Amino acid sequence: MLRWEHAIERGAFVCISEKGILKVKKSLVFAVAAFGLMSLSTTASAFSTGVCKSCHALDKDMVGPAWNTVAKEYGSADALAKVFKSGFAVADRKVASSNPKWKGMAATMTGAYGSFIKGHEDDAAKALFAAVKAGKM
Repeated sequence: MLRWEHAIERGAFVCISEKGILKVKKSLVFAVAAFGLMSLSTTASAFSTGVCKSCHALDKDMVGPAWNTVAKEYGSADALAKVFKSGFAVADRKVASSNPKWKGMAATMTGAYGSFIKGHEDDAAKALFAAVKAGKM
């Protein structure tokens, strides 16, 4: 059995097993964890909305607009995917281009688009509409 402990004063993680102690640098632990999360998200479904929850909620505005609002404005996953595929220009975004609050936050969403959505445009749009239909993210 393995047990992990964080040695704060040394900036390392320690793995304790029956065979002894193994010190591991923090960067390696984070890299392994990130790889594991990416593997889980690609095997579980084509697109995970998990990262979206940090800025969006289903039925209330947060850092970004509520997904119910986005779904209502676009009407279909295909229409939203088309905007994603066009490069996600602010002028093409129905919610951001029509509301000064969201227009001001457009750079934040553009960064998230580049990191999480680009290359998964159809799956991301379908996931948003599926979440709205199911009533949960």
